[in-house]
Amino acid sequence: MDQPRREFLKASLVASAATLTGLSASAETSTAGREYYELRAYRLKSGAPHDLLDGYLANALIPALNARGIASVGIFTEPEAKDGPAVWVLIPHPSLKSWSDITASLNADPAVVAAGGAYFDPALADNPAYDRIDSWLFLAFAGLPRMVVPELTRAGKPRILELRTYESFNEVKALKKVDMFNAGEIDVMQQVGLSPVFFGQALAGSGLPQLTYMLCGPDREAHKEHWTGFGNHPVWVALKVDPQYADTVSKITARFFVPTAYSQI
Repeated sequence: MDQPRREFLKASLVASAATLTGLSASAETSTAGREYYELRAYRLKSGAPHDLLDGYLANALIPALNARGIASVGIFTEPEAKDGPAVWVLIPHPSLKSWSDITASLNADPAVVAAGGAYFDPALADNPAYDRIDSWLFLAFAGLPRMVVPELTRAGKPRILELRTYESFNEVKALKKVDMFNAGEIDVMQQVGLSPVFFGQALAGSGLPQLTYMLCGPDREAHKEHWTGFGNHPVWVALKVDPQYADTVSKITARFFVPTAYSQI
């Protein structure tokens, strides 16, 4: 991607972010300190192995991102896949420029191509490492402006991760749901042990308008208990009946992930 096109894309995304957050493009400074997240779903054909994809992600993508200052990259599978098998990748970025520059240049780097090995082999054109890639770009919520690597990850312990997507009827309702999280939901989740990893307002991708967030727990049973604590918390009890937050969500999709052996989240 050439420089003028990258700058145009960046400007377009900034304008989109400003619109979705109810701000003018000139007020971009309100996003200062808030990360951006790219979430990818590498879609696989049913029953297809993903050894080649694992090799690329573990040996080429993650080291290249780490070398470019992206410290923690999440790689997950979904045992109970809702819409077909996939490998999910979560990449945090400190800025839109980071996302634009790294995405545009990464696979043009000879070192990345060499590390990817067979993943890039043209002989695999009829049997590629994946089918297609779906991608979403998110802006972190003000209430959790930077991703939190779970304690379980840092301790090297088993864990599950829940990815939840909330679609809304329109953009204004989507913004009110973001406000609701910032007004207390995030704090309650942290208090009851749901271990939030990130909260993101979708700027680009399918299913807009929507927001997506990720939680972590040691296992499904303990995670369910943490959700019970959330549901009984007085702050949540008050928020859910506050009329300003009525009808903010039209659809919820919850996915449970397990991290790959090489995931950094």
